[in-house]
Amino acid sequence: MLEQRITLITLGVTNLERAIDFYENKLGWKRTGSSAEGIVFFQLNGFQLALYPTLKLAEDATVPAEGTGFKGFSLAYNTRSEKEVDELVASLGKKGVSVVKPPHKVFWGGYSSYVADPDGNLWEIAYNPYLPLDEKGNVIGD
Repeated sequence: MLEQRITLITLGVTNLERAIDFYENKLGWKRTGSSAEGIVFFQLNGFQLALYPTLKLAEDATVPAEGTGFKGFSLAYNTRSEKEVDELVASLGKKGVSVVKPPHKVFWGGYSSYVADPDGNLWEIAYNPYLPLDEKGNVIGD
């Protein structure tokens, strides 16, 4: 049986240096010491995010690298308030980050915005009143 957890999310990127610039200089994240030439890791709460060239990732998975448009998933960063969503999205917009959807109240009762990294990977910046966070930003589960 597979344990219910995520260890690593790897995003295929078309330009590794441009992606590193986005995650380090726009989001303000720090890469881990296990990063190496050709791959970068960021420690998140409980798992890591990796950036790796798209062509090499597809080759490793033995699948075609072609594909455009919506990727069929998004990543989410949840905040503790609507105000925090507004502040984060405004700050990212000032840094040149593409704001795909400005912050606003959404049908499910929360407050949400979407931004995109240089490869079009969508990040939802959201306040979800039904999803409490602990002091480290982890979702408090059932």
